[in-house]
Amino acid sequence: MPRRVTLAAAQLGPIQKAEGRDVAVGRMVRLMEHAHRRGVEVVVFPELALTTFFPRWYEEDIAKADHWYEHAMPSNETAPLFEAAKKYGIGFHLGYAEKTPDGHRYNTAIYVHPSGQVVLKYRKVHLPGHKEYDPIRKVQHLEKRYFEVGDLGFPVIRAPVGQQEANIGMMICNDRRWPEAWRVMGLQQVEIVMLGYNTPSLNMDNRGFEAHHLRVEHSHLSIRAGCYQNACFGVATAKGGTEDGHELFGHSIIVNPQGEIMAQATSWGDELITADCDLDDCKLGRTTIFNFAAHRRPEAYGRILEQVGSVEPPVWTPA
Repeated sequence: MPRRVTLAAAQLGPIQKAEGRDVAVGRMVRLMEHAHRRGVEVVVFPELALTTFFPRWYEEDIAKADHWYEHAMPSNETAPLFEAAKKYGIGFHLGYAEKTPDGHRYNTAIYVHPSGQVVLKYRKVHLPGHKEYDPIRKVQHLEKRYFEVGDLGFPVIRAPVGQQEANIGMMICNDRRWPEAWRVMGLQQVEIVMLGYNTPSLNMDNRGFEAHHLRVEHSHLSIRAGCYQNACFGVATAKGGTEDGHELFGHSIIVNPQGEIMAQATSWGDELITADCDLDDCKLGRTTIFNFAAHRRPEAYGRILEQVGSVEPPVWTPA
Protein backbone atom coordinates (compact mmCIF):
# COMPACT_ATOMS: atom_id res chain seq x y z
CA MET A 1 0.00 0.00 0.00
CA PRO A 2 1.30 3.48 -0.83
CA ARG A 3 2.31 5.60 2.14
CA ARG A 4 0.65 8.81 0.99
CA VAL A 5 0.74 12.12 2.83
CA THR A 6 -0.31 15.58 1.67
CA LEU A 7 2.31 18.21 2.51
CA ALA A 8 2.02 21.98 2.29
CA ALA A 9 4.44 24.89 2.28
CA ALA A 10 2.68 27.87 3.82
CA GLN A 11 4.62 30.83 2.43
CA LEU A 12 4.19 34.12 4.24
CA GLY A 13 4.33 37.55 2.73
CA PRO A 14 6.34 40.21 4.57
CA ILE A 15 5.90 40.79 8.30
CA GLN A 16 6.65 44.42 9.06
CA LYS A 17 8.62 45.52 12.09
CA ALA A 18 5.62 47.40 13.49
CA GLU A 19 3.29 44.39 13.30
CA GLY A 20 2.64 42.27 16.39
CA ARG A 21 2.65 38.50 16.65
CA ASP A 22 -1.13 38.50 16.60
CA VAL A 23 -1.03 39.66 12.97
CA ALA A 24 1.38 36.92 11.89
CA VAL A 25 -0.41 34.21 13.87
CA GLY A 26 -3.78 35.28 12.44
CA ARG A 27 -2.40 34.91 8.91
CA MET A 28 -0.95 31.51 9.72
CA VAL A 29 -4.22 30.27 11.19
CA ARG A 30 -5.99 31.31 7.98
CA LEU A 31 -3.44 29.32 5.97
CA MET A 32 -4.14 26.30 8.19
CA GLU A 33 -7.84 26.72 7.45
CA HIS A 34 -7.07 26.66 3.72
CA ALA A 35 -4.84 23.63 4.26
CA HIS A 36 -7.65 21.78 6.00
CA ARG A 37 -9.99 22.41 3.07
CA ARG A 38 -7.37 20.92 0.72
CA GLY A 39 -6.86 17.80 2.83
CA VAL A 40 -3.35 18.76 3.96
CA GLU A 41 -1.84 16.78 6.84
CA VAL A 42 1.35 18.78 7.49
CA VAL A 43 1.94 22.53 7.09
CA VAL A 44 5.45 23.99 7.02
CA PHE A 45 5.82 27.68 7.96
CA PRO A 46 8.97 29.77 7.35
CA GLU A 47 12.00 30.62 9.45
CA LEU A 48 11.30 33.34 12.08
CA ALA A 49 7.64 33.16 11.11
CA LEU A 50 6.32 35.23 14.02
CA THR A 51 8.26 38.44 13.42
CA THR A 52 10.12 40.46 10.86
CA PHE A 53 13.68 39.30 10.13
CA PHE A 54 15.14 41.30 13.00
CA PRO A 55 18.85 40.38 12.52
CA ARG A 56 18.99 43.09 9.86
CA TRP A 57 19.11 45.68 12.69
CA TYR A 58 22.04 46.25 15.03
CA GLU A 59 21.55 46.53 18.79
CA GLU A 60 24.58 47.26 20.94
CA ASP A 61 22.78 45.81 23.96
CA ILE A 62 21.35 42.46 22.90
CA ALA A 63 18.96 42.52 25.84
CA LYS A 64 17.08 45.28 23.99
CA ALA A 65 16.22 42.66 21.36
CA ASP A 66 14.55 40.33 23.86
CA HIS A 67 11.08 41.17 22.57
CA TRP A 68 11.87 39.35 19.30
CA TYR A 69 12.37 36.03 21.09
CA GLU A 70 9.89 33.43 22.31
CA HIS A 71 10.42 32.56 25.97
CA ALA A 72 7.86 29.73 25.98
CA MET A 73 6.23 27.54 23.36
CA PRO A 74 3.33 27.58 23.15
CA SER A 75 2.76 31.08 24.48
CA ASN A 76 -0.39 33.15 24.74
CA GLU A 77 0.41 34.67 21.33
CA THR A 78 1.09 31.34 19.59
CA ALA A 79 -1.67 29.33 21.28
CA PRO A 80 -4.08 29.86 18.33
CA LEU A 81 -1.72 27.85 16.10
CA PHE A 82 -1.79 24.91 18.47
CA GLU A 83 -5.58 25.19 18.76
CA ALA A 84 -5.93 25.23 14.97
CA ALA A 85 -3.75 22.13 14.72
CA LYS A 86 -6.06 20.28 17.10
CA LYS A 87 -9.20 21.58 15.38
CA TYR A 88 -8.12 20.56 11.89
CA GLY A 89 -5.97 17.55 12.72
CA ILE A 90 -2.92 19.08 11.04
CA GLY A 91 0.71 18.89 12.13
CA PHE A 92 2.83 21.99 11.63
CA HIS A 93 6.42 23.20 11.49
CA LEU A 94 7.17 26.61 13.01
CA GLY A 95 10.36 28.66 12.91
CA TYR A 96 11.01 31.25 15.63
CA ALA A 97 13.67 32.96 17.73
CA GLU A 98 14.09 31.07 21.02
CA LYS A 99 15.47 32.35 24.32
CA THR A 100 15.93 29.54 26.82
CA PRO A 101 15.28 29.90 30.56
CA ASP A 102 19.04 29.98 31.16
CA GLY A 103 19.56 32.78 28.65
CA HIS A 104 20.72 31.01 25.48
CA ARG A 105 19.45 32.31 22.14
CA TYR A 106 18.79 30.15 19.10
CA ASN A 107 17.19 30.29 15.67
CA THR A 108 14.79 27.41 16.24
CA ALA A 109 12.17 25.27 14.54
CA ILE A 110 9.74 22.75 15.97
CA TYR A 111 7.41 20.16 14.52
CA VAL A 112 4.08 20.00 16.36
CA HIS A 113 1.76 16.99 16.28
CA PRO A 114 -1.98 17.71 15.80
CA SER A 115 -2.42 16.92 19.50
CA GLY A 116 -0.35 20.01 20.29
CA GLN A 117 2.71 18.08 21.48
CA VAL A 118 6.14 19.13 20.22
CA VAL A 119 7.56 16.09 18.43
CA LEU A 120 10.95 17.46 17.37
CA LYS A 121 13.06 20.57 17.90
CA TYR A 122 15.95 21.82 15.79
CA ARG A 123 18.31 24.77 16.32
CA LYS A 124 20.07 26.30 13.32
CA VAL A 125 23.68 25.19 12.94
CA HIS A 126 25.01 27.14 9.93
CA LEU A 127 24.61 30.76 10.98
CA PRO A 128 25.42 33.17 8.14
CA GLY A 129 26.40 36.81 8.35
CA HIS A 130 28.49 38.49 11.03
CA LYS A 131 28.50 39.46 14.71
CA GLU A 132 29.55 43.11 14.81
CA TYR A 133 28.22 46.12 12.91
CA ASP A 134 29.63 46.16 9.37
CA PRO A 135 29.78 49.67 7.85
CA ILE A 136 30.42 48.27 4.36
CA ARG A 137 27.04 46.58 4.21
CA LYS A 138 23.89 48.41 3.15
CA VAL A 139 21.86 46.00 5.28
CA GLN A 140 23.21 44.16 8.32
CA HIS A 141 22.96 40.38 8.68
CA LEU A 142 23.61 39.80 12.36
CA GLU A 143 22.56 36.20 12.95
CA LYS A 144 25.92 35.51 14.57
CA ARG A 145 25.17 38.31 17.03
CA TYR A 146 21.65 37.30 17.97
CA PHE A 147 21.95 33.50 17.89
CA GLU A 148 24.27 30.78 19.11
CA VAL A 149 25.18 27.79 16.95
CA GLY A 150 22.54 25.12 17.41
CA ASP A 151 23.36 22.43 19.96
CA LEU A 152 20.97 19.66 18.89
CA GLY A 153 22.72 18.43 15.76
CA PHE A 154 20.48 17.25 12.91
CA PRO A 155 18.05 14.87 14.61
CA VAL A 156 15.56 12.66 12.77
CA ILE A 157 12.59 11.00 14.42
CA ARG A 158 9.92 8.58 13.25
CA ALA A 159 6.55 10.09 14.08
CA PRO A 160 2.93 10.15 12.91
CA VAL A 161 2.41 12.33 9.84
CA GLY A 162 -1.20 12.26 8.78
CA GLN A 163 -2.28 8.62 8.56
CA GLN A 164 1.31 7.44 8.15
CA GLU A 165 4.50 7.29 10.13
CA ALA A 166 7.46 9.09 8.59
CA ASN A 167 11.09 9.83 9.37
CA ILE A 168 11.19 13.60 9.72
CA GLY A 169 14.02 16.09 10.13
CA MET A 170 14.47 19.84 9.94
CA MET A 171 16.93 22.48 8.86
CA ILE A 172 16.79 26.26 8.67
CA CYS A 173 17.66 28.61 5.80
CA ASN A 174 21.45 28.63 5.28
CA ASP A 175 21.66 24.97 6.37
CA ARG A 176 20.20 24.02 2.99
CA ARG A 177 23.41 25.12 1.25
CA TRP A 178 25.58 22.69 3.24
CA PRO A 179 25.53 19.09 1.95
CA GLU A 180 26.74 17.83 5.33
CA ALA A 181 23.39 18.80 6.88
CA TRP A 182 21.44 16.77 4.36
CA ARG A 183 23.79 13.80 4.56
CA VAL A 184 23.66 13.55 8.36
CA MET A 185 19.88 13.26 8.08
CA GLY A 186 20.13 10.98 5.06
CA LEU A 187 22.21 8.62 7.18
CA GLN A 188 19.20 8.46 9.51
CA GLN A 189 16.88 7.53 6.61
CA VAL A 190 15.06 10.85 6.69
CA GLU A 191 11.97 10.89 4.46
CA ILE A 192 10.68 14.46 4.94
CA VAL A 193 12.94 17.46 5.51
CA MET A 194 11.09 20.57 6.70
CA LEU A 195 12.92 23.81 5.97
CA GLY A 196 12.04 27.46 6.54
CA TYR A 197 13.97 30.44 5.20
CA ASN A 198 14.07 34.26 4.93
CA THR A 199 16.42 35.05 2.03
CA PRO A 200 16.91 38.52 0.52
CA SER A 201 16.65 38.97 -3.23
CA LEU A 202 20.03 40.71 -3.32
CA ASN A 203 23.37 39.77 -1.78
CA MET A 204 24.03 42.85 0.35
CA ASP A 205 27.57 42.24 1.60
CA ASN A 206 29.10 44.35 -1.21
CA ARG A 207 32.12 42.06 -1.49
CA GLY A 208 31.16 40.58 -4.83
CA PHE A 209 28.27 40.49 -7.23
CA GLU A 210 25.79 37.64 -7.36
CA ALA A 211 23.33 38.02 -10.23
CA HIS A 212 19.78 38.62 -9.04
CA HIS A 213 18.32 35.60 -10.83
CA LEU A 214 20.93 33.29 -9.33
CA ARG A 215 19.71 33.91 -5.79
CA VAL A 216 16.65 31.75 -6.42
CA GLU A 217 18.58 29.33 -8.63
CA HIS A 218 21.14 28.62 -5.92
CA SER A 219 18.43 28.08 -3.32
CA HIS A 220 16.52 25.62 -5.47
CA LEU A 221 19.70 23.91 -6.61
CA SER A 222 20.73 23.23 -3.01
CA ILE A 223 17.34 21.83 -2.02
CA ARG A 224 16.91 19.68 -5.12
CA ALA A 225 20.40 18.24 -4.78
CA GLY A 226 19.87 17.53 -1.07
CA CYS A 227 16.62 15.69 -1.73
CA TYR A 228 18.05 13.69 -4.64
CA GLN A 229 21.32 12.73 -2.96
CA ASN A 230 19.54 11.63 0.22
CA ALA A 231 16.36 10.19 -1.32
CA CYS A 232 13.89 12.35 0.61
CA PHE A 233 11.11 14.88 0.18
CA GLY A 234 11.82 18.52 1.03
CA VAL A 235 9.30 21.20 1.98
CA ALA A 236 11.08 24.55 1.73
CA THR A 237 9.01 27.51 2.84
CA ALA A 238 9.95 31.18 2.53
CA LYS A 239 8.89 34.62 3.45
CA GLY A 240 8.51 36.81 0.38
CA GLY A 241 7.95 40.42 -0.58
CA THR A 242 9.19 43.73 0.74
CA GLU A 243 9.69 43.55 4.50
CA ASP A 244 10.58 46.90 6.10
CA GLY A 245 11.98 48.06 2.77
CA HIS A 246 13.99 44.89 2.10
CA GLU A 247 12.97 42.38 -0.56
CA LEU A 248 12.74 38.65 0.26
CA PHE A 249 12.55 36.37 -2.75
CA GLY A 250 9.95 33.77 -1.72
CA HIS A 251 9.85 30.93 -4.28
CA SER A 252 8.80 28.26 -1.77
CA ILE A 253 8.98 24.73 -3.19
CA ILE A 254 8.15 21.11 -2.46
CA VAL A 255 10.69 18.65 -3.91
CA ASN A 256 10.54 14.88 -4.38
CA PRO A 257 13.32 12.28 -3.88
CA GLN A 258 14.26 12.53 -7.56
CA GLY A 259 15.09 16.20 -7.06
CA GLU A 260 12.04 17.39 -9.01
CA ILE A 261 10.01 20.41 -7.96
CA MET A 262 6.47 19.20 -7.33
CA ALA A 263 4.98 22.58 -6.39
CA GLN A 264 6.24 26.17 -6.34
CA ALA A 265 4.86 29.43 -4.99
CA THR A 266 4.14 32.05 -7.64
CA SER A 267 3.56 35.12 -5.47
CA TRP A 268 5.36 37.15 -2.82
CA GLY A 269 2.43 36.99 -0.44
CA ASP A 270 0.72 34.48 1.81
CA GLU A 271 0.34 31.39 -0.36
CA LEU A 272 -0.29 27.71 0.24
CA ILE A 273 1.29 25.17 -2.11
CA THR A 274 0.60 21.46 -1.70
CA ALA A 275 1.80 18.10 -2.99
CA ASP A 276 0.55 14.54 -2.57
CA CYS A 277 3.61 12.50 -1.66
CA ASP A 278 4.15 8.74 -1.50
CA LEU A 279 6.86 8.20 1.11
CA ASP A 280 7.76 4.88 -0.50
CA ASP A 281 9.27 6.94 -3.35
CA CYS A 282 12.25 7.36 -1.02
CA LYS A 283 13.13 3.68 -1.46
CA LEU A 284 14.45 3.81 -5.02
CA GLY A 285 17.41 6.08 -4.39
CA ARG A 286 18.08 4.55 -1.00
CA THR A 287 18.36 1.03 -2.39
CA THR A 288 20.23 1.82 -5.63
CA ILE A 289 22.51 4.79 -6.37
CA PHE A 290 22.49 6.06 -2.78
CA ASN A 291 22.59 2.71 -1.01
CA PHE A 292 24.92 4.03 1.67
CA ALA A 293 25.70 0.63 3.18
CA ALA A 294 26.92 -0.64 -0.18
CA HIS A 295 28.70 2.40 -1.58
CA ARG A 296 29.81 4.93 1.06
CA ARG A 297 33.53 5.07 1.88
CA PRO A 298 33.89 7.07 5.11
CA GLU A 299 37.56 6.13 5.37
CA ALA A 300 38.14 8.51 2.45
CA TYR A 301 36.20 11.42 3.94
CA GLY A 302 38.36 12.24 6.97
CA ARG A 303 39.15 15.76 5.81
CA ILE A 304 35.47 16.73 6.15
CA LEU A 305 35.64 16.30 9.94
CA GLU A 306 39.26 17.29 10.50
CA GLN A 307 39.23 20.66 8.72
CA VAL A 308 37.14 23.85 8.88
CA GLY A 309 38.64 26.31 6.38
CA SER A 310 39.96 25.37 2.97
CA VAL A 311 43.71 25.00 2.36
CA GLU A 312 45.78 25.18 -0.78
CA PRO A 313 46.89 21.85 -2.25
CA PRO A 314 50.59 20.98 -2.61
CA VAL A 315 52.32 22.40 -5.66
CA TRP A 316 53.44 19.89 -8.24
CA THR A 317 57.10 20.04 -9.03
CA PRO A 318 58.65 18.22 -11.97
CA ALA A 319 61.00 15.36 -11.18
